[in-house]
Amino acid sequence: MAERILPTVEDTEAFGRELADDLRAGDLVVLDGPLGAGKTALTRGIAAGLGVAGRVSSPTFIIARAHRAGTRPDGTPGIPLVHVDAYRLGGDLDELDALDLDTDLHHAVVVVEWGKGVVEHLSDRHLRVQLAREPESDVRTAIWEWHGRA
Repeated sequence: MAERILPTVEDTEAFGRELADDLRAGDLVVLDGPLGAGKTALTRGIAAGLGVAGRVSSPTFIIARAHRAGTRPDGTPGIPLVHVDAYRLGGDLDELDALDLDTDLHHAVVVVEWGKGVVEHLSDRHLRVQLAREPESDVRTAIWEWHGRA
């Protein structure tokens, strides 16, 4: 388990780009934390590091948004990203199954906001990132670790 203080939104996005260096198609990333903790900012950073084409925003109202691969910052081919907001699913596994995320896991990195306790069964291993935000501040704390087999 590792921890990092992220003083600004830009630091949160930069941390996401760093995490992307260790991600590959088939990886599941589970983001947890209260509203405003930086889950979407972290996802924007992961997307940038993966070389995702286009703008990344919260999928709150559509639940899941697929982003196609572009080119990674190092010039290599990017990896597609599926960005999911599980908050509105409320633990409804039937609705989660209807999203076919297990199919996406074969060719994309799947990042799930509000996914703790809901999506871990989709993969033998996942990266869990717990985010917290200090009251009245942009300072965030990230604690992360891999779970499952390597």
